[in-house]
Amino acid sequence: MNQPGIFSADYPTLKPEILLEGREIAEYAARIDAADASAPARERGEAFADEIEKRYIADFEKSGIDQMAHVSTFMVIDGVIYMTYYANTRSAAEDPENQTARLAYCPVSEPENKTFLDIQSVGDTCSGQRVNLVYDTILARKNADTLYILWTAEIGQNYYRLYRPFSISQKKLGEVGVNRLKVGNTVNDFSASGICSALAENGIGRKKMYADIGIMQKFTAREEDGTLYWYTGAYSGDFNMLIKSRDFITWEYVSQPSFPNLSKWENAAYVLNDKCYYFVRQHDDTGYGFLTAYDLVNDTWETPVLVEDCQSRSDFILYDGQLYLFHAPIDREHIGILRIDQNHLANSQVILQAKMHSSCFYPFIQYFEDGGLAMSYTVARQHIRLARFSMEKYIG
Repeated sequence: MNQPGIFSADYPTLKPEILLEGREIAEYAARIDAADASAPARERGEAFADEIEKRYIADFEKSGIDQMAHVSTFMVIDGVIYMTYYANTRSAAEDPENQTARLAYCPVSEPENKTFLDIQSVGDTCSGQRVNLVYDTILARKNADTLYILWTAEIGQNYYRLYRPFSISQKKLGEVGVNRLKVGNTVNDFSASGICSALAENGIGRKKMYADIGIMQKFTAREEDGTLYWYTGAYSGDFNMLIKSRDFITWEYVSQPSFPNLSKWENAAYVLNDKCYYFVRQHDDTGYGFLTAYDLVNDTWETPVLVEDCQSRSDFILYDGQLYLFHAPIDREHIGILRIDQNHLANSQVILQAKMHSSCFYPFIQYFEDGGLAMSYTVARQHIRLARFSMEKYIG
């Protein structure tokens, strides 16, 4: 992994940074509480929890080696399951000083027959410098034969978003590269300092950033002037933004919520037509995340809907033309599903609230084979688990 010169100096802006203060949401269109879940929604939740247990596929951490594993992304291609996550082989702590970004894959028909590839570990050398910290790891499909593994690493006292290609046909990894961030006409490495420099140069404010930087793993497409862009969310501490990319390498700043809020960490996003639906957790003592939508044509944000949440990562999925949000309404042993009213967010409804049979951190929902759905999730930061479920059973 020793390769020279992948990093670039940030644009030397002379403009001051604009820091935005986080404040509690004062104006909201509606509030959805966990107690709003109807008896049928709770009954559907019991069935969902049972089905996730019964339709277990496999755990994807390295058994007997990984003492901690967290944050999954998966996809199924030509009968093979590909899964990314980060792991700690030294202790049970979620500790970026001891973590490895990893890709695992196996045939759908033989989930016990796994191959594990370490993408980057703390202590590796990258572009002539030591890798000090490793964090959020996700997976994207560049083209028919190429996957990208994207992750966060601290190198030289700066957090970067990195990527590494993987050939599906050859089952081989390529070299490490650095993602780029474009804000207006300013292009920097996608790093903590690069974010700050590019936003400042373009007069765009941001909330407080701290610790690592992340990109959400759900990508949705929109064609713009003949070019296909992939949208998702990105974050660092209290700062969240929408970004888009044509190639999963260079990401362009799109927008951030225009109203005061107390957002923190992960922000789920899903583009449908000219609107991007958006849900983000808030500060731990807030009690509610918020659901909103960004109009990509008119550059406006809708009045948010407060959704009771334990402040965990969430995910959208489009199923049979309807948009659904999976989140953690009570704690990380519960899953709630909201049916999103695409025209009036305030009318979104709880269709399912489940007390799971185990902890169920950070659910990621994706299509499996034959048009069905599956969910990957973390169990107690010890297992990266995958299970199938029948969405049609819960949305009637």
